[in-house]
Amino acid sequence: MSGRRRYRASVTDYHLHRQLPELTDPLLVVMLTGWIDAAGAAEAAFASLSAACNAEPLCNFDTDAFIDYRARRPTMELRDGVNTRLVWPQIVLSTGRTPEGRDIVLLGGPEPDSQWHRFCNAVTELAVSLGVVRMIGFGAYPFSAPHTRQPRLSCTAPSRESFAGMAFLTSSLDIPAGVMAALEQALHAADIPCLGMWVQVPHYVAAMPYPAASVALLDMLRQLTGVGVPTDELAAAALAQRQRIDELIQANPEHVAMLHQLELAHDEATSDVSSFGADLPSADQLAAEVERFLRDRTD
Repeated sequence: MSGRRRYRASVTDYHLHRQLPELTDPLLVVMLTGWIDAAGAAEAAFASLSAACNAEPLCNFDTDAFIDYRARRPTMELRDGVNTRLVWPQIVLSTGRTPEGRDIVLLGGPEPDSQWHRFCNAVTELAVSLGVVRMIGFGAYPFSAPHTRQPRLSCTAPSRESFAGMAFLTSSLDIPAGVMAALEQALHAADIPCLGMWVQVPHYVAAMPYPAASVALLDMLRQLTGVGVPTDELAAAALAQRQRIDELIQANPEHVAMLHQLELAHDEATSDVSSFGADLPSADQLAAEVERFLRDRTD
């Protein structure tokens, strides 16, 4: 850590609840809501990780500086006409320890609405002070993938070395960025390796919970870092949902045909990435299928 640049954030950027703890090679895991999280899969994986590590808040970031309350309004708890309190959105940095004894730092809450440079500077300062050795981000996005196959993961990183030799899909395109991309750049500049893990969620279940994708994120986290947490409950929920979706699709021949087409494209892509998506319907056709699928659901 001696070779890293030092970062100074404004004293008002965050409020410490306790003294910075002495951690041993902690891993930083980031999941900020508000950007792409199909089926809430990344948030569910993050919540399971936080619970398994008995994470406790270390500091809260200044939401007056980083949150637009007109976009993310506080919740008023109204009881018999009495405004009892307001529950404000919070961006929280927590620390915990995995069941195996690994120190971990968790950054969660809503994605900042403004002052991203300032926010990233504050997070970087804290990460350097805590001795963070690596950052992993969680994300999930809807994709033309079948629910009958294991969810696949793609990655974002500020350097090729961050994912060299790993089983991730990669892409080359220009897309709007979330704050996690800005954090990757800022932490990389502080010599902290970073990797964003993005799991694919079948487009036709993206509006409902999809625990199979959460399991995929946690399984990959274990493979990459050795940080493992129990996934039994998520796996059981994934199995039950798989059976339910199978029943819904089998009841409609058009849905069966769509699923078969997705399976063929997925299997071809597994052996030849260059062919992926060649025979898929257009985005408008897929959207129409999703709408029809949801409209035809009886449960």
